[in-house]
Amino acid sequence: MGLTSWPSCISPACIFLAVFLILSNMPCEAQLSPTFYDDTCPTALTTIRTAVRTAVSRERRMAASLIRLHFHDCFVQGCDASILLDDSSSIQSEKNAPNNLNSVRGYEVIDNIKSKVESICPGVVSCADIVAVAARDASVAVSGPTWTVKLGRRDSTTSGLSLAATNLPSFRDSLDKLVSLFGSKGLSARDMVALSGSHTIGQARCVTFRDRVYNGTDIDAGFASTRRRRCPADNGNGDANLAPLEKGLLQSDQVLFSGGSTDTIVNEYSKSPKTFRSDFASAMVKMGDIEPLTGSAGVIRKFCNVIN
Repeated sequence: MGLTSWPSCISPACIFLAVFLILSNMPCEAQLSPTFYDDTCPTALTTIRTAVRTAVSRERRMAASLIRLHFHDCFVQGCDASILLDDSSSIQSEKNAPNNLNSVRGYEVIDNIKSKVESICPGVVSCADIVAVAARDASVAVSGPTWTVKLGRRDSTTSGLSLAATNLPSFRDSLDKLVSLFGSKGLSARDMVALSGSHTIGQARCVTFRDRVYNGTDIDAGFASTRRRRCPADNGNGDANLAPLEKGLLQSDQVLFSGGSTDTIVNEYSKSPKTFRSDFASAMVKMGDIEPLTGSAGVIRKFCNVIN
């Protein structure tokens, strides 16, 4: 075929068509937005807020639990509500991961919120977004920082049980390991210290601090003695007994202020609560951006604990 047989089209209409065809075949990555549900479910946020306030008023500890639930969700294959899935023929639940089992809480609160939201806007609001909004509302419910939650996440159809062991921090982790782990999620050392500040409204189980209060060398003796009263030395005895998260009770908290690179950040926050609150809010927004499913990826689950 000679060149003269090729059709020519240089009109504006043809150029527009060519550009349209090119763009329509390019991958499209949807963006999260605070206004995502403004038209499709305008009462979603108030419904979530009311339910969270009710849950926290019944049990103040639930505020910390809902923030931690969001954290443990986002750190394992992104903020996709995979942590909410129960065991099934096709799912090995993240709930059974060592760092989650008998530790992460709030599942029933999210299930209750999802039921309420489904009753007003069926099939619209994702479980992943509910978890993200509930974390913010839980912080506000105990007079903590607030932040604008970006929305539009979708729910996963898979679970990341095998990833949970390596992607979730441990109470035994060193500072270097924590910095590396948070860095792998796009979070800085400063973000890590700020996010760790949420521990101050939570409680820890005896099993997570037993070794520290009996064998730790960098813990106040009087404080350790007080904590031993409700944390027997024998493994398996009183493992679930609770204590407030304070004074570096967990080793992973103490390493943030032990002569290392994060000491200056801890000192700064202790002198300026305003700076801490601002940084905590910013870090929560960044965490909520970890690998979300958007656009046509994932699904909107009807029930958060099962795949529709």
